Amino acid sequence: MRIDDGLKLTLELAVKEARRRRHEYLTVEHLLYALCSDELALKSLRACKADIAKLVDDLESFFTNDLEELSEDIELEPTQTIAFWRVIQRAAMQVRGAGNDAIDSNHVLISLMRESDSYAVYLLGKQEVSRLDVVRFVSHGIPKSENPLRRLEGDSSTSAPPNDDEEGVADDPLSAYTVNLNERAAEGLVDPLVGRDDELRLVIQALSRRRKNNPVLVGDPGVGKTAIIEGLALAVHEGNVPSVLEDVVIYSLDMGALLAGTKYRGQFEERLKGVTNAISGDPKAVLFIDEIHTIVGAGATSGGSMDASNLLKPGLSSGQLRCIGSTTYSDYKASFERDRALARRFQRIDVEEPSIEETEQILKGLLPRYEAHHDV
Repeated sequence: MRIDDGLKLTLELAVKEARRRRHEYLTVEHLLYALCSDELALKSLRACKADIAKLVDDLESFFTNDLEELSEDIELEPTQTIAFWRVIQRAAMQVRGAGNDAIDSNHVLISLMRESDSYAVYLLGKQEVSRLDVVRFVSHGIPKSENPLRRLEGDSSTSAPPNDDEEGVADDPLSAYTVNLNERAAEGLVDPLVGRDDELRLVIQALSRRRKNNPVLVGDPGVGKTAIIEGLALAVHEGNVPSVLEDVVIYSLDMGALLAGTKYRGQFEERLKGVTNAISGDPKAVLFIDEIHTIVGAGATSGGSMDASNLLKPGLSSGQLRCIGSTTYSDYKASFERDRALARRFQRIDVEEPSIEETEQILKGLLPRYEAHHDV
């Protein structure tokens, strides 16, 4: 793994800064301090509306007031903290997993922002700089001010019991209730898709339509339905899709997060409505619902008709909401297919079990990933 020249200078600066200040340990905060002088990382931070001068001042105050300064008579060579080592190792693994050969300052910045317990991330959070903002700029060149997924304000007419963080709709429903698959692909957390060319082509065809642009993958458990969608996210990230799907962002619905803490009637529907509004408001966004049969009846009260599927139908009909689903044959027949109005809005794509030859190709294609993981 090659280290970019700019990152080399940044790492050297972090060490020099810790040594100059007579600090025993080389911390994540020293790394962020050095990144504030790195041209590449600086561009990303500014695009995310970070106040660099204040960030540097806050870090210097932290160094002065919170870190012990060793006396001059002690021989000093700062020791990396576990968090510092973890940031570098995680960045290297993500780059290697993405098939790249060089790690740069942006990779390290994105990795650093996973250290949620660090003071460095706390300072960035105070300035409302999120990891998602950085990833979106690094991956797609979208500055924070141009982020199409604007924060949704809660409906002031909706009454809900106060002082309960688990209730109501999150300020950013996509961050709270979905997983950005493009972001995972950019971080090297998605395995490459081996084979399945026909299924992927059919998914792309369906998504490219003006209407009824909602594919649903139907197949036995474990045949790789989710892997196909992750492969699509990776193809989008690498630019291997038709121009109509360039810059598409795929969000995987987290049903567990959506249901968590929904104590009062209507909370589930409001959360899902927040997600669908955010997706519908962005022509480049696609919603992926794994185990889509679970939305039929999800949120419904006894004898009631309001459930997740009824919230999805208007957007699906108009083409404003693009959605991908996946389910098994038995679940599709038992629950999903019963709702004919919902089933009509999806293009069914069967995913068959791979043959022995295809399975061998898949294993050979993933072999480097498993070798790297097990260090063999």
